[in-house]
Amino acid sequence: MNEHSTPLPRFDFDHATRHLSLEPHQPAFVQNPYPAYRAIHDASPVFFWEEFGIWCFAGFDDVSRLLRDRRLGRERPPGAPDDGYEGPRDHLKDFDAFASHSMLELEPPAHTRLRTLVNRAFVSRQVERLRSVIEKLAHDLIDRIEPAGHADLLPSFATPIPVTVIAEMLGVPTSMNDQLLDWSHRMVAMHMHGRTREVEIAANAAAREFSDFLRGYVEERRRKPGDDILSVLIAARDGEEKLFDAELISSVIQLLNAGHEATVHQTGNGVRAIVAQGGDPRRFFATQEQTVATAEECLRFDAPLHMFRRYAYDRTEVAPGVTVNAGEQIGLILGAANHDPAAFASPGKFDPSRADQKNVTFGGGIHFCIGAPLARLELQVALKVLFDRLPALKFAEAPRYRDTYHFHGLESLEARW
Repeated sequence: MNEHSTPLPRFDFDHATRHLSLEPHQPAFVQNPYPAYRAIHDASPVFFWEEFGIWCFAGFDDVSRLLRDRRLGRERPPGAPDDGYEGPRDHLKDFDAFASHSMLELEPPAHTRLRTLVNRAFVSRQVERLRSVIEKLAHDLIDRIEPAGHADLLPSFATPIPVTVIAEMLGVPTSMNDQLLDWSHRMVAMHMHGRTREVEIAANAAAREFSDFLRGYVEERRRKPGDDILSVLIAARDGEEKLFDAELISSVIQLLNAGHEATVHQTGNGVRAIVAQGGDPRRFFATQEQTVATAEECLRFDAPLHMFRRYAYDRTEVAPGVTVNAGEQIGLILGAANHDPAAFASPGKFDPSRADQKNVTFGGGIHFCIGAPLARLELQVALKVLFDRLPALKFAEAPRYRDTYHFHGLESLEARW
């Protein structure tokens, strides 16, 4: 993908007020948001996005700064709307119960305590031990599809790797992969722009079903501990602190949802970006150093999450001339920050060798993605194995992105070799 491969989406920008009207579901934006991001950078990287009703930030430095600003946070203040949602929430009781104990939606001191207990399962040295497991899984998946000469790589390759790895880490039977995916997809849909009542009811049911399953599974692991994250979390202690059952269940659900959803999108987006470069893709993976650099450029070039919201806890000046009131949200446009021409030379060019390699794809500050080491490892291994085994891989049809903003991932990835 490059910034000029699709038409510029329709939008209106008022320079006097810095108000932007850009419908995120229009096909040109869904298929390639980067021309719009470039136009936003040219006009004003600080803008009020009318379709979301919040001030947004597209600049790399601003996004990095505001991810770390402790005047802002993820925990919803009492009475504040949830991503613009207002009204009775009785139909979201089970989803809200999960979210109320989720690390992603909490701030210190609760967040600090939970993250300290959960983090020990995701330190880099623990994750690195999974390299051979991921390599074997990637080879096994290619063994299954290679003889046919074609496949949709999203369900046959990109999806099974992260969901199988996180299921095995949690000690959940891999035979439940499809059910885990179904629960996860229904819950994650809560975070998409323009969600419907039906989406909310489905997400609430998924939260209830997933929680009920885990309660029984936690009891089983208490009786018969294993060598898995769930057993580690049950036994986790930090001084006298431990995870209560509701926190444990929310933590496991979050690890599963975050542990595969974004990685599936990022793997598909990475394959698309590399094939689009032409030539022999193995040149990007000739050494371990090149493999790491290529994965990092994939994370920057076409990230799987494009907006991250934060609440203001007091009346706060978030940028010169822009003040938000307590309880109001701001939007950090991660995908635009990764393409900021003030931070990157030729941001629309895929260049793993770039000297200015950095990204905000995993967030920043205290909410920096706890699974980042695992996600990076899965991406490095999956891409290298895929292109080492199938260097002649081409697209059987042009990949298309799903209309799921603020997520950014493909509908399918039909390939042949």
